[in-house]
Amino acid sequence: MKGYVQVYTGNGKGKTTASLGLAIRAAGAGLKVFIGQFMKQGEYSEIKALKKFDNIVVEQYGAGKFVRGKPSDEEIAKCRQGYEQLCRIIEAGEYDLVIAEEANIACYCSLLSEKELLHLIDIKPGHMELVITGRNAPASIVDKADLVTEMTEVKHYYRQGVGSRVGIEK
Repeated sequence: MKGYVQVYTGNGKGKTTASLGLAIRAAGAGLKVFIGQFMKQGEYSEIKALKKFDNIVVEQYGAGKFVRGKPSDEEIAKCRQGYEQLCRIIEAGEYDLVIAEEANIACYCSLLSEKELLHLIDIKPGHMELVITGRNAPASIVDKADLVTEMTEVKHYYRQGVGSRVGIEK
């Protein structure tokens, strides 16, 4: 089976949800899935659920803090470590689906470079499906991808002061 590059971007809700839905579908078909979550650290509800799958591996590459302005040294180190690990995972070719979650926003926050994101695509083996998520996808990533979905916020209850709810947003 030929693998493609998918990008889920945009300011609307659903990028992570879409990639995790794909991960579950792939796992149900017996495929091996690796999810690298940039800028995230913690026991989110989806992490608890994904632990129930033997063929899904999740690693987090974040310091657990929201990045505003200049990223902390800790956040930079976690991202660098995660990027190098993701390169090794992709080059090894042992997984059928690799998801680089929030990699676009890591690039936007200058934790990764556009060149590094493009490198992930360049080293992808032909059989592997690669998904890159996060708002503000660089134009070069959009151009190089085979499938791009932009989530557009039309209306969101967050605007009425509703915070993230366990099991729905976190």
